[in-house]
Amino acid sequence: MVASFPPCPHLPEPRPNLDWRSLNQFRAQERGAEFYHACLEYGHHLWQQQLPARALLCLDRAMGADLTGEEPVLHEFPLPYAAMVWFMRHTPANVFIGNPRVHFQHYADRLKEPRREQRKARSWACWTLAKKTNPTWPGDPQHDVVEPTLDQITESLQNHGHPGEPTLWRNVIAGI
Repeated sequence: MVASFPPCPHLPEPRPNLDWRSLNQFRAQERGAEFYHACLEYGHHLWQQQLPARALLCLDRAMGADLTGEEPVLHEFPLPYAAMVWFMRHTPANVFIGNPRVHFQHYADRLKEPRREQRKARSWACWTLAKKTNPTWPGDPQHDVVEPTLDQITESLQNHGHPGEPTLWRNVIAGI
């Protein structure tokens, strides 16, 4: 049996025996609160299975859920900015996590609808978290993109995110 990583305090405890079908069931469904919770839960499962790169991608999918900001699940499990930082900080050096900074840099610049501006703001917010969590992760010098400032990201989250989202994100940054 493979040892697991410690549980993340920012995510729901995963049910036993989760697998890819946990998210696949939402292929033809609305991707609202249930999808959001499933992404958090499955991401936590992947983390505990020592798959931090895949776990981060799962949290990234949660960020794209179609939510208004008023859903009860968000009161218990806010957007997973803190969980992403937790994963980046707690991944052992010998375990593959990729380069989250490059991932979010590319993702932010290549998004399409739905909710493109919201998802773009969140991608740049996560890019900032990756950059601050591990300053040794380089950006992609071949990717010609203008990197936004903290104030620009805050404004974009204010305009396109949930009520209180810029404060949530800024509080996570303050804890890095």
